[in-house]
Amino acid sequence: MMSLRPVYGHRTLRDRLAAAALGERLPASLLLTGPRGVGKQRLALWLGQRLLCDGADARFSTEPCGTCQHCRYASRLQHPDLHWFFPRLKPKDGEVSAEEVKADLSEAIEERLAAGGLWAGSTGMEGLHVATSRAIAQSASLRPAMARRTVIVVGDAERMVPQEGSDAAANAFLKLLEEPPPGTTLILTSSEPGALLPTIRSRVVTIRVAPLTSSEVAEFLNDEAVVSKLGDATRGDNAPIARAAGAPGRLLEGDASRDAYSAARLLLDAALAPANPEGEAQRIAVAAKQGVSKSRGAFSDTLDALTVLLHARARESVDAGNERHARRVVTAISVLEQMKTRTQQNVTPMLLTTVLLDDLSLLLASRS
Repeated sequence: MMSLRPVYGHRTLRDRLAAAALGERLPASLLLTGPRGVGKQRLALWLGQRLLCDGADARFSTEPCGTCQHCRYASRLQHPDLHWFFPRLKPKDGEVSAEEVKADLSEAIEERLAAGGLWAGSTGMEGLHVATSRAIAQSASLRPAMARRTVIVVGDAERMVPQEGSDAAANAFLKLLEEPPPGTTLILTSSEPGALLPTIRSRVVTIRVAPLTSSEVAEFLNDEAVVSKLGDATRGDNAPIARAAGAPGRLLEGDASRDAYSAARLLLDAALAPANPEGEAQRIAVAAKQGVSKSRGAFSDTLDALTVLLHARARESVDAGNERHARRVVTAISVLEQMKTRTQQNVTPMLLTTVLLDDLSLLLASRS
């Protein structure tokens, strides 16, 4: 039977979450945030398994036993009380039922397991639509079928799509976050928490998932399923580890990830161009390439990649002893995170890029 890959890294955080669960101090509604590809959804599913585990040492161990019936079912994503929701393409047939949403997700989960338990992140074309919100609420309303509790994982929660006329579904989801039924734990994940509705953020306890260390990324790259999937991309000195930047899930995105990084480097080069007519022309040309109708998902991926490049630049500045420039880069990252929230609004990528490049140019042009 196909199972999920092991959890790599996050040892301290896992111990903290498990200790809170053992001491019955774990909040009922959680939000795991961190870089795209760092393993937030896998960590959420691990926590779900730990909460459902009833092995002999379940009241003392920070790890799920892995052998009890609950653990076996959870690791194969077949546990009836562990529900996993993540963005999907909008149904072509309009309104769909909760059962149809779950059937679609079940097929998608089988595909992820068949791929060795490895998957790329959601694209900008996918979303958590109103029917998904209803399916989440329905899952929470059911009594546990096998365990003593219910665990609901919602991946990429920032992709929740508000729709006109869906106030009832939105309000039901907010009420669920605020007052989950007894014995129900909701775990949301997001790479762009700033894009979440304030009404959602105010109802969850946010926990930051830090990037993996280089040695932890190396462990992931040595996993036989990862080697089989990525082939030569896992080899070559430290190049794959550097590309992962602590979030090895990015390496699973293939051409889309490489395209995002190529576009991000063009943005960074334009921001670093001198403050003269030639530099301004370069910035205008790069902004124009974004167009007025470019896929917002692809544009968001480019901004995510730019965040990684800026983090690397900040580390380089610190290593070189240029703390003043490092602070400027950190400010630039903050500006970029604010810009990401505007990608959810009705503003063209070209206009957003123009404003972003102007701001970054002022912050990054000088290395002093």
